[in-house]
Amino acid sequence: MPGPRRNELFRTLWIELAAHEAAEERYLYCELLLDDRGLHASRDALADHHKMDEIVETLKSRDPDARGWMNTVKKLSKELHDHLREEERIFFQLAGKILTKLQKRTLAIRYRRNYLVMHAKYEDESR
Repeated sequence: MPGPRRNELFRTLWIELAAHEAAEERYLYCELLLDDRGLHASRDALADHHKMDEIVETLKSRDPDARGWMNTVKKLSKELHDHLREEERIFFQLAGKILTKLQKRTLAIRYRRNYLVMHAKYEDESR
């Protein structure tokens, strides 16, 4: 896959990850950090986001055709998939026990609204 195509695919991934992380941290993790039962899981999830952000920054600073770039992408993919599995199996189950139905609806609306704002912001920044 030539560099320009890799750049475009990576740009799309970066925007999605950044917008998702920002909204999720603001409208889910913060809420669960306020409950003792959610403290550890939220900290873990935030640490996962930080790890992925560091990998993304490494990829942004390198040429997509450079040696090792795809290995770094694979590392990001592994971190992302591990994070998603952990969210599905642990974090979201815990959130379901901590949050009320009204909180879930309210946070989902706020998350979606912020996700769209952040998506547009990161898209502008990436140009």
